[in-house]
Amino acid sequence: MASFTGIPHAATDFYARLEQDNTKEFWAAHREDYERDVAGPLRALTDRLADDFGEAKLFRPHRDVRFSADKSPYKTHQGAYVPVAEATGWYVQVSADGLMLGGGCYQMDAARLRAYRAAVDSPGTGQELESLVAGLREGGWEIGGDRVKTAPRGWDREHERIELLRHKNLTCMRWEQDGDIVTTPRLLDEVRGLWEQVRPLVDWLAATDTGPRAGVDR
Repeated sequence: MASFTGIPHAATDFYARLEQDNTKEFWAAHREDYERDVAGPLRALTDRLADDFGEAKLFRPHRDVRFSADKSPYKTHQGAYVPVAEATGWYVQVSADGLMLGGGCYQMDAARLRAYRAAVDSPGTGQELESLVAGLREGGWEIGGDRVKTAPRGWDREHERIELLRHKNLTCMRWEQDGDIVTTPRLLDEVRGLWEQVRPLVDWLAATDTGPRAGVDR
């Protein structure tokens, strides 16, 4: 297992340059920079966290441009994802803007969405989620996810947890504000601690998974 020494400033510099020159020529000339400064440190970080959270997947750096008007070939960020259930788990991302951490459920099919809304509607599990979300907000996490505009079909707009029922997926994220931590081995414990804050939400959402679980059993 590679040692983790931090994510260097060169990682954000790489993406700042890529935003200005998102071409195959730039990538070919700087692929070693990407491997050394971006992919390598992220793999080292997530490998060191695997015992606590599970094995991570680094996303491909290439964009899927088949159905996009933007034909830029490369993503301007690199993400890594630790799954514990379908489309549910922890996330870390580096870009020109810095380091972002998150977690939650990023996609729900129809069956999963029904199970999620039934859990939100139930007094026990619904109040638990309400409390978890409130605590994360107070702790500096931004709650996100796609939502319907008013109320899901068949649900009362006056439901006491209508804001949670409106969600079609549910995530939380935050930016690491201390750049001095990002570039040092201290980032390992920083990410571990922040992901632990997200664990109750990830576990709650994993419990609504209606299909085979992915990743690790907990």
